[in-house]
Amino acid sequence: MAKPPSTRSSSRQIQRFLQQSRNISEFVAKQPRLMFAIDATASRQPSWDQASHLQQEMFLATRNIASLAVQLCYYRGYHQFQASAWLTDSTQLASQMSRVQCEGGHTQIARLLRHAQQEHGKSPVRALVFIGDAMEESADTLCQLAGQCGLLKLPVFMFQEGLEPTAERCFRDVARLSSGAYARFDTSSASNLAALLGAVASFAAGGRVALENRVDDSAKLLLQQLRN
Repeated sequence: MAKPPSTRSSSRQIQRFLQQSRNISEFVAKQPRLMFAIDATASRQPSWDQASHLQQEMFLATRNIASLAVQLCYYRGYHQFQASAWLTDSTQLASQMSRVQCEGGHTQIARLLRHAQQEHGKSPVRALVFIGDAMEESADTLCQLAGQCGLLKLPVFMFQEGLEPTAERCFRDVARLSSGAYARFDTSSASNLAALLGAVASFAAGGRVALENRVDDSAKLLLQQLRN
């Protein structure tokens, strides 16, 4: 028996598909951009799991301001660094995070800051939020990169888990030099991290005015540093 002829997409259907793809890309490109970066080395698994459940706060915080585009970045293992596409849906972001397992390795904060500057050069990134507990790199290099971020108007929000003093000193310097802010949290208080993520998202979507409209302590903490 002869096989039926295969169905081929018409030229009009192909053009319609391409136009829809362009429209989606243009829509995402116009959204305020926030880079969400997490240390995914071995010690970070509990906090990674926590952040996976709380990341929705970034989208919820901006629902009355503007749609937010978020890029997930993380490093782990031996020189592994990953950056997702720009996502406008919390379900997509959660799905990507759920597939990641933390692995032993050294911090790559300098690599992250350079990546953020490259992305900012393509299309402005309103804020970079970083969650980590350690710093194993040259503080001078990180401070230089942070200063460059400040000149580019790319504020870095450094959220530290724990009390490691070397990391704290460097994280505070990175936040200050980039015109961002620093805060500490611990895994026993998920609400603190959720509030911090929501506050940064509000800032990314609507600037200082949106942050001033929030009444939580996290917003006040970040706003106080941004004014200095």
